[in-house]
Amino acid sequence: MIDTSPDFRFQALRERLESLDAIVYTHGHADHILGFDDIRPFNMRQKAAVPIYASRETLEILRRTFSYVFDGKPVLSTIPEVIPHVIEGPFELLGTIWKPIPAEHGDLSVLGFRIGGLAYLTDFSRIPAESIPLFANTDDLVLDALRDEPHPMHQTVEQSLAVVTQLRPRRAWFTHIAHDLPHRETNERLVRLGFPQVQLAYDGLSFEVAA
Repeated sequence: MIDTSPDFRFQALRERLESLDAIVYTHGHADHILGFDDIRPFNMRQKAAVPIYASRETLEILRRTFSYVFDGKPVLSTIPEVIPHVIEGPFELLGTIWKPIPAEHGDLSVLGFRIGGLAYLTDFSRIPAESIPLFANTDDLVLDALRDEPHPMHQTVEQSLAVVTQLRPRRAWFTHIAHDLPHRETNERLVRLGFPQVQLAYDGLSFEVAA
C-alpha cells in the first residue's frame, strides 16, 4: 500500500485485500495516515508485523499521532504491529527497487515514488529540478490535480498538464481530485485539449506495472 487513508478499511474490503506486505508513506497529513490503526486485522491474519517505510519526518508524525503503538507500554487490546524503516534513498521491497522522488507540498517536504515504469506523485505543489530525471521513460504517471482554481499546496489541472508536457509519460492519471472536477466532463475536456493520454483516476482503477 502507498499511504493508509482514513478509508483504508473500506478500500481493503472493497478490493478483498487478503494480505498486506508493506506500507510506503508519502507524507504525514491526516488524509494519508489516519487509516493506520486498520493494519491490525492484517497483523492478526498474518501473525506478523507489517514493515512501513517513510521519511524520518513522517515517521515522527506517525509516532506522535499513534503514540500507543510506539510508546512500548503494556496494552490490554490489540494494536498495529509495524517495523519502521527510514527512507533515505532507493530501497528494495518485494524484489523491486523503489526510488523516492522528493517534492514540495506547500512548505512540507513529501515523497513520490518511481517503481519500474510507474511514477507516483500525489500532494505536491512543486517538483525540484533534481527530481526531474527520476521521471525518465515513465509508462504511467499518477499525479496530483486538485481542481482548476489555484491552491497553495496542490497542482491545478492546467499545472499538471504542463508537468505531463514536460515529463512525457505514455499515460497519466490525475488523482487527489476535488469535487469541482466532474469526471466525464473533465475527461472529455482533457481529450479536447489534446491530452487523450491523460484521464482522471477513479476508485478501483487497476493496471499492470512493468518492474
